[in-house]
Amino acid sequence: MEQLTSSIVPPRASSKSNVASSSQQGAGSVAKRLGNELMTLMMSASPGISAFPKHDGNLFEWIGTIEGPAETVYAGLTYKIAISFPPNYPYVAPTIKFDPPCCYHPNVDIGTGAICLDILQDKWSAVYSVQTILLSLQSLLGEPNNASPLNADAANTWSTPSVYKTQLMKYYRPVNDS
Repeated sequence: MEQLTSSIVPPRASSKSNVASSSQQGAGSVAKRLGNELMTLMMSASPGISAFPKHDGNLFEWIGTIEGPAETVYAGLTYKIAISFPPNYPYVAPTIKFDPPCCYHPNVDIGTGAICLDILQDKWSAVYSVQTILLSLQSLLGEPNNASPLNADAANTWSTPSVYKTQLMKYYRPVNDS
């Protein structure tokens, strides 16, 4: 009887192989989502933003550029950003920073390039995409949240455009094509 039962009932898979299989499926779905977002971004007509994988074969590390919005002190300036996607994206926000950390802005840490933007923190939602993040960052350049500054000096000088622009240009480093 035992022989008959063992031939009918399939053997149980170990929990370790189920976990590994599940994480591989998760990574595959994240890679698929990132591939779709890359295609959407490449096909979009959103001026002044771009992003793409840093290296072939790794969809989890991207580089991007953001041009300053017209009619702001950032007009004509282009910034490079680094984007790192966690394995549980889009349920967790990517880590985004200015690279190099040379963006003089009330909501950017001038030393690290870290960005204080609510949609990258407590207001994150899985419905956001790379494109919506980049557009939000571009908008943030011209419309900072001075109530929550990472750079107090920039927040204090924001209301004096000539002083602000002088400081901005002191830190600005043009983006190289290399």
